[in-house]
Amino acid sequence: MAENPKLLKHLMVKAVLVCKSGLHIGGTEAGMAIGGAEGPVIKDAKGRPYIPGSSLKGKMRSMLEYRYKRGQDGDPCGCAQGLDVCPVCTIFGPHKTVRHELGPTRIIVRDAFLSEKSLKEWEAARSEGKDFTETKRETMIDRNTGMAYTKSLRTQERVNPGTEFEMNITLRIFEGDDQDRIVALVKEGIDLINKDYLGGSGTRGYGWVEVKDVQVKEL
Repeated sequence: MAENPKLLKHLMVKAVLVCKSGLHIGGTEAGMAIGGAEGPVIKDAKGRPYIPGSSLKGKMRSMLEYRYKRGQDGDPCGCAQGLDVCPVCTIFGPHKTVRHELGPTRIIVRDAFLSEKSLKEWEAARSEGKDFTETKRETMIDRNTGMAYTKSLRTQERVNPGTEFEMNITLRIFEGDDQDRIVALVKEGIDLINKDYLGGSGTRGYGWVEVKDVQVKEL
């Protein structure tokens, strides 16, 4: 590909992400209320939970790397080979590779904010003085005695099941790109999130999500 390839178009991929179980993507503990969860979820300036674009992008990338056996020793792929060889580097950018001929990163993943439905639910909860999120308590159990370890109790804040977020992904299509292949890979990455989990503690039941109503249109 040319060093400065011609930009042909932008595509918008829109979808709705629904939490099927509690979702935890960690935020700051600064200003945590007394008795609140030790592990709060990330929120915007108004206190509304959201999903950072970096979390969505990182999960899509890692799942595609698993699928296509890219990356090495736990690091993201930096092979900087074209789409025919590496389905990851062209779309997401080669990791830590300073000079390459792939051109600009093709994908822009926006922060996912509450859908109109869930925003109304958040506003209603706030007006009634109720929590919009849930607090889950966990502890560590001694396998031999069946008793909880001393001081092992911890609390995690989670976004409630049923909460919806609006996903917005922009794809940049340059001259020479295989548009259909790029779109198909992004959709595959989304589908892999559905089959795996998002955020922390996924192997303990957190972060089961469904991304639905995927739409692709030219901007």
